[in-house]
Amino acid sequence: MKTSNPVLARLGQAAERERSAGYAQPGPYGQPGIPQQYPGQPGSPVAPVAAGTMSIDDVVVKTVALLGILGVSAAAAWVLVPDALLGPAWIGAAIVGLVLGLIISFSRMANPALVIAYAVVEGAFVGLVSKAFESLYDGIVLQAVVSTFGVFFLMAVLYKARVIRATPKFVKGMIAVMAGLFAVMLINFVLALFGINTGLRDGSKLAIGFSLVVVVVAALSFVLSFNEVEQGVRMGLPQRYSWVAAFGILVSLIWLYLELLRLISYFQGDD
Repeated sequence: MKTSNPVLARLGQAAERERSAGYAQPGPYGQPGIPQQYPGQPGSPVAPVAAGTMSIDDVVVKTVALLGILGVSAAAAWVLVPDALLGPAWIGAAIVGLVLGLIISFSRMANPALVIAYAVVEGAFVGLVSKAFESLYDGIVLQAVVSTFGVFFLMAVLYKARVIRATPKFVKGMIAVMAGLFAVMLINFVLALFGINTGLRDGSKLAIGFSLVVVVVAALSFVLSFNEVEQGVRMGLPQRYSWVAAFGILVSLIWLYLELLRLISYFQGDD
C-alpha cells in the first residue's frame, strides 16, 4: 500500500523485510528476538505462531499509558523541584526532551524504552512550565488541560466523520507548515536570547494571532497522527510500532497544551 508519509514508508519497508525473512518477535524493549518461520520455509514448525500486528487498540492503550507516565512525571517535578531551580531544570528537561524526540522521530526502529523516557522527561518539562504559569495565573493549568483534550476529541470526531481527510496534498502542506513554524519559533527564541523582541511572544495582538495559528496547526497535526495509525494498521506493521504512533499523538498533545497555556495567559491580564 502506497503512502505519502516517508516515516510510514520506511516502517512498511522494514516490516516487509521482516515478513520476507521470517518475522522476529521482538525481545524486551524492542530488541531483536528469535525469527519465526512460516509454512513452506525449511524447518518451519507445524503450527507457527503468527506475528502480532499493530491495532488501534494497541495505540490507544499505549497512548493512555504514556499520558499516565507524563502526568506522574509532571506532578513529581511540580512538587519536588524547588522554585530556585525551576529555570535550570526547565531548560535541561527541554533540551533532553528535544534530543530524545529527534532520535525517536528519525530512528527506523520502534524503541519503547526511548518513548517512555521521552514521556518522563517531557512530563518533567510540562510540569515545570505549568508550575510557572500557575504561579502567575491561578487556574490556568486546568483551563489549558480541558481545552487540550476538548480539541483532541473534536479532531478525532472530525477525522472519524471524514470531515477532514489526510490527502497527500494535506499531508505535504502540513509538513511544510509545521517545518516553517518550527523555524520561525526557533529564530524567535534565538533573537530573544539577545534581547530582540519580534512581538511574536509578548502578548500583543500579533502574538495572539501567531498563537492562534500555532494552535490551529497543532490541532490539525492530530489528523496526521490519526492517519499514521490507520495506515499502519492497514499495512500490517508489527505490534511494537504502535509505540511510534502513540509517541506521535503524545507530541501533538504536548505541543497543543503548551501553546494553549501561552494563549490563555494573554487574556488573563495583570489586574
